[in-house]
Amino acid sequence: MLRYVLFDLDETLYPKESGLMREISRRMSRFMEERLGLEPDLVSQLRRQYYQHYGTTMRGLIIHYGVAPEEFLAYVHDIPLEEYLGPDGALDAALRKIELEKVIFTNASAEHARRVLGVLGVARHFGRIIDIHALGYVGKPNPEAYRRALDILGAEGRECLIVDDNLRNLAPAKELGMVTVLVGSETGEGADFAIAQVAEIGQVVRRLIGGESG
Repeated sequence: MLRYVLFDLDETLYPKESGLMREISRRMSRFMEERLGLEPDLVSQLRRQYYQHYGTTMRGLIIHYGVAPEEFLAYVHDIPLEEYLGPDGALDAALRKIELEKVIFTNASAEHARRVLGVLGVARHFGRIIDIHALGYVGKPNPEAYRRALDILGAEGRECLIVDDNLRNLAPAKELGMVTVLVGSETGEGADFAIAQVAEIGQVVRRLIGGESG
């Protein structure tokens, strides 16, 4: 029986077209150039490598450069969110109708998550945020991140539905028995359900709780 809906944050609860993640990514590169003194070409190379090997730029910087995660996260999230996001009434209405516990599961910080939820006007729907700190700085798609999330919730995989915009992040969840929902324009096999916008998640939940097969 489903108990939890785990939502990714960035580019899942809001559309990619907002440009917020592009700005966060730009600040990641600037951090590496300004704080570590790296050339732009090397920054691009390292970020590709870290994404492939560790899942996130930050994990690679912690391992190879001893970067303090708090410093990195504070820098890359120092953005006026209101310039990119606004209240989402459709999402608010969809979340209100979902009776399962709703949890944020993100590679970002809880502080960033709270700010995003506040600007979207949906913070009241989320009782818990499982962020990169809670995950011990081991983020998605590392399978350990999902196991830690389940331990935090005291749940089994089959009791969770996970919503993410990145197919790569859904594969480990599926291995643990979670129901997987892909949001956005990315296509590919591996997700149990695919929806164009996160506000459509209510339809998936009703279908599952109603006993219909995927």
